[in-house]
Amino acid sequence: MTMGLFSRKKNQQVEEIEGLDAEDTDVAEIPEDESTADPADASSDDSSTASTADDAAEGAADAPRGAHLEDGPYDAADAPEEDRIDLGGLLVPTIDGMELRMEVDQRSGAVTGANLVIEGSSLQVQAFAAPKSRGLWEEVRSSLRDSVVKQGGTAETRPGAFGTELITRLPIKRPDGRTGYRPARFIGIDGPRWFLRGILTGKALGDAEQSRRFETLVSRLVVVRGAEAMAPQELIPLHLPGERPGLAQIRSGPLDPLARGPEITEIG
Repeated sequence: MTMGLFSRKKNQQVEEIEGLDAEDTDVAEIPEDESTADPADASSDDSSTASTADDAAEGAADAPRGAHLEDGPYDAADAPEEDRIDLGGLLVPTIDGMELRMEVDQRSGAVTGANLVIEGSSLQVQAFAAPKSRGLWEEVRSSLRDSVVKQGGTAETRPGAFGTELITRLPIKRPDGRTGYRPARFIGIDGPRWFLRGILTGKALGDAEQSRRFETLVSRLVVVRGAEAMAPQELIPLHLPGERPGLAQIRSGPLDPLARGPEITEIG
């Protein structure tokens, strides 16, 4: 199931988070005494510490960039030359061993996001239009945190490679009836008239080397905002990539509501 970020309803507030794709996300057990804690207590604790945590994380935004990062993510006007996969609103660098899984809305047929999968971890990326005068990440981060806590999960901010990040855990019921959680790392980057959001799940959450590999990937992405007028928080259109050298496109049969959609797998 795809996690929604923006909704056109309720003044374009953040949607309630329904879940993450189990295939890409590690599910860990929570002891029953923790899983039955009062969500209101979690909300209260989070609210009292959110401002302090955000201030500390924002302070790290001015820290020198890691040596493993390039200068992006780039605006299309500033991107250096590189072989990339054209997804319309996003240009994705080609990386050995990476699978590109496109998310398609089953009702409209519109492409809504891209999942970049490497060695059991997944980075979902989407780009949205933003106002000229301000960024969106602070507002979106706050709304996401409130949504996660409302659903009985936990959410905390921390300094990250691109500034303030949000680390979440959403409770789920396992097939055996026990309670587990699905962790995720939200990365948000404000660009010129666009906002890029990534959700990292899987083994990279606990593996520093894999985590840096995905951070490098984010720093090589290119956002193609275009010159047309768009409402703030409107998804920048994506499309399926065409055939490219070194890529084999895999198409399944009729669309399955539970399927990921078409996949692009790099070979060689």
